[in-house]
Amino acid sequence: MNPLTRINPAELAPPTGFSHAVAATGGRLVFLAGQTALDGDGKVVGATLPEQFETALANLFTALRAAGGAPSSLARVTVYATDVAAYRAHTTELGEIWRRLAGREYPAMAVIGAARLWDEQAMVEIDGIAVLD
Repeated sequence: MNPLTRINPAELAPPTGFSHAVAATGGRLVFLAGQTALDGDGKVVGATLPEQFETALANLFTALRAAGGAPSSLARVTVYATDVAAYRAHTTELGEIWRRLAGREYPAMAVIGAARLWDEQAMVEIDGIAVLD
C-alpha cells in the first residue's frame, strides 16, 4: 500500500509533470540530498542540461533505492537550475527522461533558479523527500 495520495484540485490549472499536493499517511520519511550529474569518481558528466538532468535524477534514485524506496515513493522534489530559461526550453525532453526513469506518478515539485551550484560545471541539482511504507 502506497502511503502517498496525489491531489490535483480541479480549481487549479492542470499539472504537467508534477502534482499540486501529495499527502503522506504513516510510513518512514527519507530526506534525499541534492544530487548533481556526478559520476562515481565525483566528476560532473554531461555537456547539456538534459544529459545532466538524467544523471542527477538517476543519482537521486540510486540514493532512494538504497534507502528502500522507489521513484513512486517521492512526495516532494526540488530542482535547482542555473538557467531556468534553458530548463523551460527542454521541458519536453526532461519530461521524457522523468517518465522513462520514474513513470507517471509525479511528486509535488518546484524548479528554482540558482546563480551557481556547488560544482561549478553543474547545471542542475535535484533533491527530494520520500515516504516509504
